[in-house]
Amino acid sequence: MTTPGRGVQRSSRPLPEGWPVGSFATYDEAQAAVDMLSDTGDFPVNELTIVGVDLMEVEQVVGRLSWGRVLVNGAIYGAWLGLFFGVLIGLFSTDLWSPILYGIVMGIVFGVVTNAVPYAASRGRRDFTTTTHIVANRYDVLCDPQHARRARDAIAKANGFFGAATT
Repeated sequence: MTTPGRGVQRSSRPLPEGWPVGSFATYDEAQAAVDMLSDTGDFPVNELTIVGVDLMEVEQVVGRLSWGRVLVNGAIYGAWLGLFFGVLIGLFSTDLWSPILYGIVMGIVFGVVTNAVPYAASRGRRDFTTTTHIVANRYDVLCDPQHARRARDAIAKANGFFGAATT
């Protein structure tokens, strides 16, 4: 679906609506503000939305990748997978240990192959491992306009509790 006049593709997810009642440096502070409003007992918390603003994808490099690491990690992953399936099959078999042993061996082979093939295909273009997470520059709490003033006032009153909240 395109937005008229812009030609920009929009997601099927609706954009958040509401009036900003607080802005926080961390998600934990925004969550604490919503929890504080929830604790009052009579505030309609289903009218609140926490929105991460200025999102960034952060990819932290955690180590070097080598053939040894690829093969060992594949073998470990495969052994666990093979153990799982071996135990599962062994429970329905008269012999418990043979399916477990075969499962582990076949799992190691499967794990090594499934790790080695993509690494070989990359031809050294990505010789490192990473973890990826999404972070926001700030977190805004939005509220339905009907209850926004009350939420903003309660958050402002508890401002010392939340640290550097701006309302």
